[in-house]
Amino acid sequence: MNPGSPRVPSGIVVVDKPAGVTSFDVVGLVRRRLGVRRVGHAGTLDPDATGVLPILLGEATKLMAYLADHEKVYRAVVRLGVRTDTQDLTGRVLSEVPVPALDRTTVAAAARRFVGRIGQTPPMYSAVHHDGRRLYELAREGVEVERAPREVVVHAIDVEDVSGARVTLRVVCGKGTYVRTLAADIGDALGVGGAVEQLRRLRVGPFGDDDAVTWERLRDAPVAELRGRIAPPESALAGWMVVHLDERRATAFRHGQPVESRAGAPGMARVHDETGALVGVGEVDADTGRVRPVRILHADRSDARVLPA
Repeated sequence: MNPGSPRVPSGIVVVDKPAGVTSFDVVGLVRRRLGVRRVGHAGTLDPDATGVLPILLGEATKLMAYLADHEKVYRAVVRLGVRTDTQDLTGRVLSEVPVPALDRTTVAAAARRFVGRIGQTPPMYSAVHHDGRRLYELAREGVEVERAPREVVVHAIDVEDVSGARVTLRVVCGKGTYVRTLAADIGDALGVGGAVEQLRRLRVGPFGDDDAVTWERLRDAPVAELRGRIAPPESALAGWMVVHLDERRATAFRHGQPVESRAGAPGMARVHDETGALVGVGEVDADTGRVRPVRILHADRSDARVLPA
């Protein structure tokens, strides 16, 4: 490696994933274009789904779980009257029935049953683990196993359009929610079944599709342009309480020591040093007011340098 090669800063680049490309494909292309070894993404999208996929670089990968905790917004086009084994139209059709005339009021009433804290059974075609294997691996072998329902949070489901057997939904939900399962359940509530025809993720926390780099630009744009699209690591923690530390306390925090925070409230916080750089994630104690290190971010090391061509 050339010691003089420029460093790629830790941070987040938001990609607008196209249909037919896997989330892993996006990670691979970012790694190649920016020359960063440590790359991860916040929230897998199905290969045929499109939209917002935040990619974390370098030390920012330590914030992956926190970014994944943010609410997400989807737009789903659902084909009613069809049930498939994948809960979308890429799967094997299990049944088809005629769909009676439906209006938005009727569909909205069915959708309201799935707003709030609900139990949702993960689909067989999902990345959930069972006895050391992914469910989708078992499903491809024709094996179906019992899955326990998981609690997920659905903040809102808005019916944007009803056109014959097609319904367009805008879904705001928490992490772990399967929109495919939501569509199938709403279809069942209407008595006809349903499967996702198109799925687009519009937002992950603070990142919307207006912020995203297209696949074409990610593939073809000059590296300098892509570097300019990297948001700082702290953008993954948008909306969090902020704690600023002077040099002495920041050094102690980096070494794993709780320090006085001067925060106005207890809870999780993003911690910055006096230069404004993100030091890490901390938790402010309700009794002492001290901030305890939870996740430390270090300065970019050599693994964040641009790799030679």
